[in-house]
Amino acid sequence: MVAASLPARTAASPVGALTLVADRGSLVAVLWPDDRVGRVRLPPLRDRPDEPVLVEAATQIDAYFAGRRTAFDLPLAPIGTGFQQRVWSALRTIPYGETRSYAAIATQIGSPAAMRAVGAANGRNPLSIIVPCHRVIGSNGRLTGFAGGLTAKHHLLSFEAGAGPLPFA
Repeated sequence: MVAASLPARTAASPVGALTLVADRGSLVAVLWPDDRVGRVRLPPLRDRPDEPVLVEAATQIDAYFAGRRTAFDLPLAPIGTGFQQRVWSALRTIPYGETRSYAAIATQIGSPAAMRAVGAANGRNPLSIIVPCHRVIGSNGRLTGFAGGLTAKHHLLSFEAGAGPLPFA
């Protein structure tokens, strides 16, 4: 059960100001500046920049964008269906600097025909960047939808491919 309101804080990043959201000591969401209403269903948020898991998440995001971190070590509690949870778990296995297709993720979770459902679950990933949905691309190698926008996805993939630090937005 999710609380009546959740602690949140903003973290500056080169891809825009990210809203970090916690519930009972775990990170439950990383929201984009222009996130589509309802993409991640949450109760009202309250500003709590000193919430320990949010402080640690902001620190790790800073280290990621500074090139000092390639993976995140945070308590996570994304809210979603069993299928979505399987997809999000698979996303966490994609190594830094690599990409996978929706078809590859569908096969990995044992549902090879569920490419569209994988795409839908990927689009509902509440923990952008932390659970690296930006590393999923079309089978043809093209960038496809991303909650933060295709420009942010391109920046994240270029950064991870070694293009150097991103300037802050």
